[in-house]
Amino acid sequence: MSITTRFAPSPTGYLHVGGARTALYSWLYAKSKGGKFVLRIEDTDIERSTQEAIDAILEGMAWLGLDHDDGPYYQTQRFDRYKELIQKLLDEGKAYKCFMSSEELDSIRETQMANGEKPRYPGTWRDRTDHPSDQPYAIRFKNPLDGVVTINDHIRGKIDISNTELDDLIIQRSDGAPTYNFCVVVDDWDMGITHVVRGEDHINNTPRQINILNALEAPVPEYAHVSMILGDDGKKLSKRHGAVSVMQYRDDGYLPQALLNYLVRLGWSHGDQEIFSVEEMIELFDLDAIGQSASAFNTDKLVWLNQHYIKTLPASEVAQHACWHFEQQGIDTSNGPTLESVIAIQADRVKTLKELAQISRYFYEDYEEFDAGAAKKHLRPVAKAALELVQNKLRAINDWMPENIQQAINATAEELEVGMGKVGMPLRVAVTGAGNSPSLDVTLNLLYKEQIVQRIDKALIYIANRENS
Repeated sequence: MSITTRFAPSPTGYLHVGGARTALYSWLYAKSKGGKFVLRIEDTDIERSTQEAIDAILEGMAWLGLDHDDGPYYQTQRFDRYKELIQKLLDEGKAYKCFMSSEELDSIRETQMANGEKPRYPGTWRDRTDHPSDQPYAIRFKNPLDGVVTINDHIRGKIDISNTELDDLIIQRSDGAPTYNFCVVVDDWDMGITHVVRGEDHINNTPRQINILNALEAPVPEYAHVSMILGDDGKKLSKRHGAVSVMQYRDDGYLPQALLNYLVRLGWSHGDQEIFSVEEMIELFDLDAIGQSASAFNTDKLVWLNQHYIKTLPASEVAQHACWHFEQQGIDTSNGPTLESVIAIQADRVKTLKELAQISRYFYEDYEEFDAGAAKKHLRPVAKAALELVQNKLRAINDWMPENIQQAINATAEELEVGMGKVGMPLRVAVTGAGNSPSLDVTLNLLYKEQIVQRIDKALIYIANRENS
């Protein structure tokens, strides 16, 4: 059987972490089986759906690299198809017109709840033919009155729901708009969906959808209902736990590889393995290996993974995502060392790409002023001789290579008979404006000799002003 899965978000907001994990699981299953992955935008809630949200979903999917083979499809473009099948169900006696007003239904439900009963539509218009000609009506699906709907869920096992628990679902509102549960059924049928991976909040919809599929004589897909993601405090993940929008993680400096690796482990595992490339995920993923229990989001674990990927991915791959952060911080990387070379020496020093851009500014532009603490400690009058001598030695280098730069620093310390720190630290502050950087030989190697000479001059002026103050 050819496998086809889908991700079908409602465009009423951003792509959130829970949705991204569902999309990932669905995408991985299709890829692992050599199948197709369909993207469908379920925009039947016209009042709440926005183009901005659609764009955010598409942007999030693209950033994560979850490419779709078909789509994106939009339910609002398929209304004629839904109405055609609703009419078919009416003609076959599998659906009916319901003239009950919302006020009347609310009154019935209030009475049912007062009596301790489950609130439900009582089937008032199910078999009536005395239809008024001047009143609005909804169309309801004739749910079977007996029997059991069985779901063989890949995650939860066998689930049996008695049809007596289900009432007759509205499939077309009185304004003529088809409803969510009916649109989903038609879409899954028309798009050849074989496996539906979605959140556990849809379990109650599944028996209704199966009954409609059976009424349409359509194949029933297999289902896998994924548990929710909780925050660190055990409550449902929400904005109070920090970023829940996928693109917020990009903005905060996370790599998509790190977020994907983190999300795949929120419910799925393969032995004790923690690090998975996308290729490994595709090779090893199995729907039946997803756990039933809810998963708690742990930001510290995500940070650890992000650090791992910044350090271990090829610098060129990290640079593809890091360049956005340099642009956001107004850093022009066109005049200076390649981003790849900066990443190669900075990767061990950062947790996020945002932080990487922040600490790498001095490679591309002169700093405005020295870090106050570093300058106070290291740009003292006693450092003047070391800076002047090392400046001359650096200026004299013909082959601007790390080993020659290091030799100039070593020779300065030897000539002045001082420890390396008495030369290295003032030089570091002079060149970078701060007290922390990778080793000086590789740091200076990425800068132009003229830049370094000018920055040492700036430090010497600072020292002179300090002497005279």
